[in-house]
Formats: sequence, structure tokens, C-alpha cells
Amino acid sequence: MILPALLALWAHVTRAIVRVPAIHDARSGAAVAAAGALIVVAGMLALRRRGGGLPMNAFPPPRFVAGGIYALVPHPIYGGFVLICAGTAVYTGSASGLWLVTPTVALGCAALVLGYELPDLRRRFGNVTSSAWFPALWPGAPTLLERFRVYCVVLVPWLVGFELIGHLGPDADSVSTWLLFEKRFPIIEATELIYASIYVVVLFLPLLVRSAAALRLFAMRGLAAMALIFPLYLLLPFYAAPRPFNPASVFALLMKLERSPISGVEAFPSFHVAWACIVASALSEGSRWKRAVAWLWAILVAASCATTGMHSLADIAAGFAAYLLIANLPSIWRAILHASQRIANSWKEWRVGPVRIINHGGYAGAGAAAGIVIIDTLLGPGRILLSVSICLCSLIGAALWAQWVEGSPALLRPLGFYGGMIGAIAGSIPAFILHVDLWSAFAAVCVAAPWIQALGRLRCLVQGCCHGHAAEAVPGIRYTHPRSRVCRLAHLAGVPVHATPVYSILWNFVVGAALIRLLQLGVSAAFLCGIYFVLSGCGRFVEEAYRGEPQTRVIAGLRFYQWIAMACVVVGAAITCGRGSTNLPAFAVRPSSILLGLACGALTWFISGVDFPESNRRFARLT
Repeated sequence: MILPALLALWAHVTRAIVRVPAIHDARSGAAVAAAGALIVVAGMLALRRRGGGLPMNAFPPPRFVAGGIYALVPHPIYGGFVLICAGTAVYTGSASGLWLVTPTVALGCAALVLGYELPDLRRRFGNVTSSAWFPALWPGAPTLLERFRVYCVVLVPWLVGFELIGHLGPDADSVSTWLLFEKRFPIIEATELIYASIYVVVLFLPLLVRSAAALRLFAMRGLAAMALIFPLYLLLPFYAAPRPFNPASVFALLMKLERSPISGVEAFPSFHVAWACIVASALSEGSRWKRAVAWLWAILVAASCATTGMHSLADIAAGFAAYLLIANLPSIWRAILHASQRIANSWKEWRVGPVRIINHGGYAGAGAAAGIVIIDTLLGPGRILLSVSICLCSLIGAALWAQWVEGSPALLRPLGFYGGMIGAIAGSIPAFILHVDLWSAFAAVCVAAPWIQALGRLRCLVQGCCHGHAAEAVPGIRYTHPRSRVCRLAHLAGVPVHATPVYSILWNFVVGAALIRLLQLGVSAAFLCGIYFVLSGCGRFVEEAYRGEPQTRVIAGLRFYQWIAMACVVVGAAITCGRGSTNLPAFAVRPSSILLGLACGALTWFISGVDFPESNRRFARLT
């Protein structure tokens, strides 16, 4: 009961900070919370009766459970708990409970599954867990249970997510995607039938599709569409209010039902277009004429988005682009891995007397340069000394942290990210002397941190630090360069390993984009810092589960940095409760910030890419 009490306290303390529309419906909230509680109980009973164990990570069931509630949804205990949080928030009308606490709980549950339970299940039972998400790959028709599972795992979550995001309404800085000439397009009321047909087709497709492979494709692409498009709705300030029309036919009533006060919030990319393409691809198996009919219907649906006045051409084009990205995700991921592998084996070095220059230092220098430009820009003019303090202290902190945690005779100058963050926070303390709000200095560091780390991870690829362990269930990358730590210290030369630096880069892009959007929306500096620690901690917890550095300690079943990541989430949640802090200024890069960034980048390049390989003094060698 401690966790629910802490979450309720968090929602209560932040009730005046989270200023977004709440949903207050006692009956609906109670129903959702009750359904969540039933799902949690069903999951616990299934683990006890079918698995022979307790619903506790410390005492996992000895048998894999695929029956009962687990036959419908994966991880029902976590899913049910998220529903309890959401239902309670709706019951009490708590905006912070619905928009801050519940998403954080959902993200934390996902991190726990991906970063602990999934690797543990694969170690004990093999790769059997994917059946809980998608229909099997065998030929022939899917079972009724598999068809129904698609509703539980894909369609119902999509409907809930779509309605919730729409309830937020347009942001104050939203930009219309309508072009001037589009306002002259005629509205053809009869095409509303084509536009509305997507609802019927998507609803019944899991029951009508004939092959398990087609149903699996539909489910996978549907989940991928949500993972891509829902964040875009939250991150991009685009809005397309439906164009007005004069009712002139029997189809006008249906068109009016489509238009609501929140219509147009979720327009770019058009989910109508994305769903139509996903359905068409799932129905394309078999004869050529079926494929032609399916794609003709998808094109007509896309056209109806314009002829009904519901979507702009930009929305439609973005919908097609989103589908192309989703459909080609496997190829895109292979291309990313191929490029990452080339970078990972691109070590080059030059000797100038006792000095060695290594090419990977350029990536760290670029990250530091970009980060200092962001920090100095957000601090405002006349704060160069504070930016320099942050840079120098972060470098010192990174070196000291790594010496304490990972230092060894083989690694005389390692650098640690968490030490760099602690150093940057310490380097912000002179803000008191310079009459700068301390939370603003911290927030500037947090906004810059994802981009510093994303670029810095390219150095990790070349050097071989932060590498993954051997990959079995997913594609990996191979390190072959003899200078790489993967070959010299981990002895994994030529073995496919998880591309954990790439995982980190991709997640940092998401975190960085989220912080920039919050910055645009004018949230407080303290809240911005808290969200960074929550998002960063969740991502690092997952990433660390797939890393394979032999020097990292394992404590009570978790890697050392997973404990640090969990602490970051807790600290971040506490920071979001801060009140009275200022907002950061608008982002406008100054030439002085660019020059300072280049200077700090050069210093970072020297520290991370230049060493003295013949010396055994501390901090002399990089490898």
C-alpha cells in the first residue's frame, strides 16, 4: 500500500502544477478502476495456480503462464494497476493523476518489463513470450482467441489513447496545417461514407482476416503506428480544425457527428490514412485483384479526408509517410544497425611523439559543443562564466565518477555520464553569485543533457564502452576492431551484441524532443528537471539490462546503474513537486554561445580523444 499512497500524494502535491484539462466522471472512473482491480486479481491468481509462484519479482513462478488472463493480455498485473491509477484520477477529477502520475506509472511498468522481466523470462523459458502479443507465425487461420487478443492489445488501447490525447485540446501555440488554397476545395458530403468506412473495416478486420500472418502483420503495424503517431500528436504543435460546410444532403448529419470541439487535434499525421494503409496491407494476401481492391479503398479513404474537410493535404501526406516508415521498420532498423556497426569498427588513431589522437573524441567534442550552446542560450546573455563552470565541473565529475565506479589499471581515464551530470549540477551553484535562478540553471543542463549523451554515445560505439551483451532474440552488431573494449576487455570479438549505444541514442532523441516541447509550453524550470530525470531514468533502466561491460557490478539481481536509474525516477518525481521556480526564456541562439560551445567542445575533444599511451599515470591513458 506504500506505492499507491505515494502516488496519491504525488498527484495531490502537483495538482496546481499540472494545468491541463481534467476528466471528472465518478461512474466511469470507478468502473475503470474496478476493471483494473479485477485484472490485477486475475493475474495474481493465474500466477499462483498456473505458475506455482507468487506475483513478485523476487520470487518468480517456476512455470511460464500463458493461460487465464495471460491468454488475453501480457502482463495483466501491471496493466491492471495502470487502469486503477487512471480510473482513480478520473473518479477524483485529478488532472495531475491522469496526465502525470498515470503515464509515469505506465512508463515505469514498461521499463520494468523490458528491463527486467522480459530478459528474465527469456533466460528461463526461451523466446516464448512473443505469443502474448501477436498471433503465431504458423500458416492457416488464426484462432478465435488470437483474434480477440488483437482487440485487447491493439484496438482498445488505440481507442483509449486517441480519445485521451484528443481531450487535451489544441495547445496555445498550435499551428494550422491548412494551406490557403485548400480552403477553396469543395466539400463533397457523399464521400463521408468512404471516410466513415474506416471505422467499420478496422473494427471487423480481426474477425474477417483469413491468415494468422495477416493478423499478425495488422497487430504489429497497429502497435507501431501508436508508438510513432501518438508521440507526434503530443510533440508537434499542429492543428487542423475541420472546414465548415453548408448541409445539403442526407450525409450532413454523419458529417456533423464527425465534428466535435476537439476535432483536428489529432490530425497530423492522419491516423485515418495510416489505418487505411495498414488494413490494405493486411488484406493484400492472395489474389492480385484483392490487393488492388484493398489499396483502391485505402486511396479513396485518403482522398475522402480532403473532400470531407476533415484533414489538410499535409495531414494526408504525413499519414502516408508514417505508414511507409512503419511498413519499412525492419529494413530501417537493419540499416541503422549496419551504419552503427561501421561506426563501431571505425577506430583510427594518430601518433605525435608520446601523444595519441583518437578519432572517437570528435563525437564527445560535438556533444559538448551542442550542449554548451543550448545551456548558454537558455541561461541568457552575460552568463558565460556560469556556462564555463558547468562545462568544467561536468568533465571533472565524469572523470572522478568513472574512477570511483569503473577505474582500473586497464582503464586509466574512463568517463561516466552520471558523474558528468552531478558535476554539471555542482557547476550550476555559482548561479547564486551571478543572480541567476538556480532551477533555471539546472533546467538548462537537463534540456541539453539528452543531446550531449546522444552524440556522446557515438564515441561509445567506437571505443566499445557501454556495449551490449550477446544478442540472441534480436539482431545485434559485431565488433571486430582490436582496439575496441568489446574485443579487448569483454572478449566478444565477432559476436553479435545488443546495440545499446544505439538504444540510448534513440531514447535520448525522444527525451530531448519532449523537453523541448515542454519548454515551448512554458512549464516551470523545476518541472522540466523532474521530467528529465523520470524519462532518463526509465530509459537507462531498460538500456542497462542489455549492456555487457564485465566491470559493472550486479547488486540483488540488478545492475548497479539500474539502481541509479530507479533513484533518478524517484528524485525526478520529487522535483516535479517544486513550486515557485521561473520559466526558461525563449530559445534564441547567440553568436557568443556558438563560440563558447566550440571552445568547450575542443576541450572535451582533448580530454576524451587525446591521451599518452606509454604512461601509467592516472588519467594518462584512454585505453
